[in-house]
Amino acid sequence: MPPPADIVKVAIEWPGAFPKLMEIDQVSACVCVLGWWSLANHDQFALQHADSSNFYITEKVGKSFNTIIAQNAQQLHERIQSSSMDAKLEALKDLANYSRDVTFAQEFINLDGISLLTQMVESGTDFGDMLSFTLTAFVELMDHGIVSWDTFSVAFIKKIASYVNKFASDISILQRSLAILESMVLNSHDLYQKVAQEITIGQLIPHLQGTDQEIQTYTIAVINALFLKAPDDKRQEMANILAQKQLRSIILTHVIRAQRAINNEMAHQLYVLQVLTFNLLEDRMMTKMDPQDQAQRDIIFELRRIAFDAESEPNNSSGSIEKRKSMYTRDYKKLGFINHVNPAMDFTQTPPGMLALDNMLYFAKHHQDAYIRIVLENSSREDKHECPFGRSSIELTKMLCEILKVGELPSETCNDFHPMFFTHDRSFEEFFCICIQLLNKTWKEMRATSEDFNKVMQVVKEQIMRALTTKPSSLDQFKSKLQNLSYTEILKIRQSERMNQEDFQSRPILELKEKIQPEILELIKQQRLNRLVEGTCFRKLNSRRRQDKFWYCRLSPNHKVLHYGDLEESPQGEVPHDSLQDKLPVADIKAVVTGKDCPHMKEKGALKQNKEVLELAFSILYDSSGQLNFIAPDKHEYCVWTDGLNALLGKDMLSDLTRNDLDTLLSMEIKLRLLDLENIQIPDAPPPIPKEPSNYDFVYDCN
Repeated sequence: MPPPADIVKVAIEWPGAFPKLMEIDQVSACVCVLGWWSLANHDQFALQHADSSNFYITEKVGKSFNTIIAQNAQQLHERIQSSSMDAKLEALKDLANYSRDVTFAQEFINLDGISLLTQMVESGTDFGDMLSFTLTAFVELMDHGIVSWDTFSVAFIKKIASYVNKFASDISILQRSLAILESMVLNSHDLYQKVAQEITIGQLIPHLQGTDQEIQTYTIAVINALFLKAPDDKRQEMANILAQKQLRSIILTHVIRAQRAINNEMAHQLYVLQVLTFNLLEDRMMTKMDPQDQAQRDIIFELRRIAFDAESEPNNSSGSIEKRKSMYTRDYKKLGFINHVNPAMDFTQTPPGMLALDNMLYFAKHHQDAYIRIVLENSSREDKHECPFGRSSIELTKMLCEILKVGELPSETCNDFHPMFFTHDRSFEEFFCICIQLLNKTWKEMRATSEDFNKVMQVVKEQIMRALTTKPSSLDQFKSKLQNLSYTEILKIRQSERMNQEDFQSRPILELKEKIQPEILELIKQQRLNRLVEGTCFRKLNSRRRQDKFWYCRLSPNHKVLHYGDLEESPQGEVPHDSLQDKLPVADIKAVVTGKDCPHMKEKGALKQNKEVLELAFSILYDSSGQLNFIAPDKHEYCVWTDGLNALLGKDMLSDLTRNDLDTLLSMEIKLRLLDLENIQIPDAPPPIPKEPSNYDFVYDCN
């Protein structure tokens, strides 16, 4: 007979005594434990996890524990004001440790503990370890989201900003100071303005030139926060300052090309910086050309001049106006514009708007030989075989904006930065220049006509995407990758993929698929449940992504309980059930919701509403208002968990991963079962019954 649900077996430690393995009642746990050591006054004690988290055990153990935690908070509140420096240091160390527990944090904050810590910082009397523990406790307490960031004074902000310069050699103080500045900027518009006045890019740059990757990560996180929260009219100005300070080349030299691996958090911050930099193009991308604007029309005239009048003066013209108009119309046709009479009309579609014209002018000026060659080469071909430079440039710019997601907020979970974009100050324009030459080359290889325009664009997009997945370290390496991805090579890759994903559509095969599909689905279900039993580490996403908090969730082997709990760092391998503090019976789960339906996605935040985070969010709803909120580390884990949870609830598994796995496993199973039928064509219908023979003389009589 199984033990009652409230009875658990735990190891208990008491200072100066041997640890004991005990079976205790969770409702009266403290009384049970203290009885072993004959200790009275059980209302003055609480149970606490012995791991590095030091979290208090508050679930199902009686309301008196909250009183005990409140007493502990009161004692620490008094101890950190001690006149003895040693006692104060020890108290601050304990406070930094205990503040990670949300129950303790709430009690300490109720004592106006945050104000006390800010006063200690503003006084400027603490240094070294004492200041480090003070800032650590402050960060941990604020991370719980109990107190608003709008409540802090200018004096406190000035003090924190001063630490960025004053304590450059003290890693721990510098880390906490940068983390606090980042949180201030991300969580409050008023604080953003105050921080922006106190801290400059010039003060942050030196921290990127050191060797500590964690400090570099915090520094880029602050720069990203300032960049993200800057008003639209200030963002370009900030980008110009970053360019003047040579931020890109410093990151390239001291971070990307440093002799060490880039960790996930640094990769994320580089990705965010990459996205925010490309988002500066959004304004031009969404700006239509004004056909009446002479300055904009002059850009088109300049494109024509470079292509056809490179050796003549810009204003050198002769002949009648009508003759010049006719000449311009002919030249605009050769340049590949759709509207030969007024090519300005080609740039009224957004996206890509004026960004396409900017790219064309950059290509014409900085890669003039290649530009002239492409234009003249195509103008000498037959009309139907020419690759229209103007139309191609407009569509290519639009495609590149889609690939790089220009205008979208950075994802909270993505680490997909490309080193090559940090190798040039005008990386997007250079990216375009390489790709427009690729497009012209592919057009020739495909022997395309104007009717094949969309087909060529699809092939070019595939070439670009395949080259980007290799993460080339420079633009030259990217160009080299594209050289190896010719149209012929793309055809070979496609053919190979088609052969690997061969789809049998004859009726007998479809019937066989239908017969074996249930057992394949059962196999997928078992795999999903096994993965839930192994468990997954999830990030606790908050407004400040620095100093990540982790939590782990896994299913019990009998598939009846979900165990979950907080972790100090991302684990290496599985986390045992008994180290996870909380549990949720599967029988209590009412529903699983995803995306915008999740409670934590209905909150408003700068980084919470972007599409990628929504696609990774899911929640378990239980009891009347209980919820367990998840953001998966990637799409694969999202599919595994939503499939597994739906399977536990007896619902269909509907993820893309299940569909792909089902197709793959069905294809493999069918191929295995049809091995003996290799190279034999399977008819769609059963063969006809032959006519009866004229005689049966061929029959052998066994008798």
